[in-house]
Amino acid sequence: MQNIKRTKLLKRVLLHIIFWCCILLFFSSIFGVGNTININVFYFSLFLMPVTIGATYVSIYNLLPNYLITKRYLLFGLYSLYTLIILVSVVIFSVFFALAVLTDFKFAKMTTLSRSGIFIITSICLVVFIVSAFKLLKLNLNQSKHNADLEAKILEAQLKLKEQELKYLKMQIHPHFLFNTLNTMYGFALKKAEQTPDMILKLSNLLDYLLYQAEKPFVLLSEEIAHIKDYIELEKMRFHNTLHVEMNISQTSENITIAPMLLIPFIENSFKHGSIQNGVLHIHIELSTSLEHIYFRITNTNSESGAAQGGIGLENIKKRLELLYPNAYQLTIHDKSKVFDVELQLKTTPHA
Repeated sequence: MQNIKRTKLLKRVLLHIIFWCCILLFFSSIFGVGNTININVFYFSLFLMPVTIGATYVSIYNLLPNYLITKRYLLFGLYSLYTLIILVSVVIFSVFFALAVLTDFKFAKMTTLSRSGIFIITSICLVVFIVSAFKLLKLNLNQSKHNADLEAKILEAQLKLKEQELKYLKMQIHPHFLFNTLNTMYGFALKKAEQTPDMILKLSNLLDYLLYQAEKPFVLLSEEIAHIKDYIELEKMRFHNTLHVEMNISQTSENITIAPMLLIPFIENSFKHGSIQNGVLHIHIELSTSLEHIYFRITNTNSESGAAQGGIGLENIKKRLELLYPNAYQLTIHDKSKVFDVELQLKTTPHA
């Protein structure tokens, strides 16, 4: 690990040295136009390198990351102004110092140094600006990558949390559903009813769906409907002549999918909380589909008091809808004096 860090540091230092050597040649080239004493031009450019390097590193390692990237624009502008003032002062000093050392104050020997100070300052600022622009681009790319990685981690955490919550909600459905169906079968077993074997078979199918198919994120709507019918048949055996169920199901496609155990709890809720009126519990189920939508509605007779129906079943469904169909469903519940009405509209897509 230490060797890798040293190698990276060595490469970085080497790249910086090569870059500043290129800048030195660049200064020598532009300051040497019209001058015949090339060695003096080179030394003169060499005198300007410390201020150029210093201003550049102050910009890319202090001003940009500490003030511009952090959106402290006022301080960035103020410190940039201070840096520019210091830069101009040091450049003027460097020019005069170079004149003193290189020409012994014989200005005619070096025509390059007769160029205006503005040109020299502009050349240095150009280097600082270009390097700062590349550094800013690199910082933005790194920040974008960091934000993307952070967003990916957040999404991954949210996905895991969503999966855990869905598993918890399914665990709530399992004992609740099993308790009601097993109670029904227990009553038939006590009576030694002839329907008991048929009831066990239907319950077996429901358990297979509950324990295995329900672990899938989505199942065919036709499978959900088949198990809804099995559940209703089980309840018919329990209610005998005190139950009237009317089903109106129309499917336009066999490839429509739905979250497993999404509709069955609505059916179960109607049997559990519905009230018998005039000796009969009336339940009406309506289900229709298109290529991209599912419409489901169930109504059942309610008590005169209009006591609220719900409990763990409906609350569970609401949470699952929020997780599985965010902004893609509409659930309407009407708790009236004589009728409890649930209407669900889902946006979905056909299973490929």
